[in-house]
Amino acid sequence: MSVSPVKVGIVGLGRWAKVLTRAVVKSNQIKIVSAYSRSEEKRRAFQQEFGIPSAPDLKALLANPEIKGVVLTVPNEQHLPVAEEVARAKKHIYTEKPIANTLEDGLKIAALEQAHGITVTVGHSARLMAGIRNIKTVIDAGELGRVAFIEANFSNERALELTPKAWRWYKDKAPGGPLSQLAIHQFDILHYLGGEIAEVSSMASKLSPVGAEVDDQSMTLMRFADGKVGYVGSCWTSPGIFAVRVFGSKGLMHYEIDFGNWDTPEKLHQTSTLYIQRGKDGYAKREELKIPESDMFRAELEMFADTVATGRPGELTADNGNVALAVVYAALRSIDQKGQYVRLADILSETRAKLGKKSRHAA
Repeated sequence: MSVSPVKVGIVGLGRWAKVLTRAVVKSNQIKIVSAYSRSEEKRRAFQQEFGIPSAPDLKALLANPEIKGVVLTVPNEQHLPVAEEVARAKKHIYTEKPIANTLEDGLKIAALEQAHGITVTVGHSARLMAGIRNIKTVIDAGELGRVAFIEANFSNERALELTPKAWRWYKDKAPGGPLSQLAIHQFDILHYLGGEIAEVSSMASKLSPVGAEVDDQSMTLMRFADGKVGYVGSCWTSPGIFAVRVFGSKGLMHYEIDFGNWDTPEKLHQTSTLYIQRGKDGYAKREELKIPESDMFRAELEMFADTVATGRPGELTADNGNVALAVVYAALRSIDQKGQYVRLADILSETRAKLGKKSRHAA
């Protein structure tokens, strides 16, 4: 029996909206039926490219009864105010990562679920890549033995191209530079592969010649609740790379993609590398593993469709989104404290206490 696709709207019609819309077009589980941007020019161009009707304003989009959820691809600082409007209209929310620009806003977005009876899905799509899922399967099967160490890197040349016209130039809009824009993907992956993160230590540097406010080099160490350790590096002045390596007592696994195919994930399997190296085998005896075709953007949006249809949170939860963001803010505090370890529990509890204090004052 065929099931009708879940109908959603999309708000914010920049480059990333087009990437996600191309993924939706290939799915029979979700369909975008209305689009909105404050820019009339973007609305017109989006409608012309995809044939999706545009709404004259957000209120009109949210008043459409056939729309059950809304995809947000607006700038990070707009996530909370737009999400609040969507939630008040009783529509489910998908928001791009990070869940918000600040942890306070991220926790407020998470609270919309109970306040309005909706779900929030956060687009941490990188954990859905076929190579990452394969590593998780191997870990869970015990083939790597006890995992003790995980390292990851996500870098590109963004800081060599920044100008004051770009929002990523500014500290308040892109906290930590690559820390909040790239490393956050790996923070979510290490949380997915390694479990609860207890504390982090971080350092950063500014080496790009363009003079942006933000740091452009980032190194973060983390200790997990079970004792394993991890590392995430992110350089904003180099060719693009995305790589994850997991070390266990029985073997190690390495996964690396061609970053040039990030926007076309259905092609990632063609040029990516995934191998397992067992026991005392040397590099020459590593086993290359076949990577199946996958599409992380289509997968995350179909997960969103499922939460809309069932009303139940999926894997890409607001809580997971806030853990990744809390790592960013713990790392930023550690940088300010010259590399001292900062506990995630402290960052989260302090932010919740601050929100509670503001709520009491407002009342």
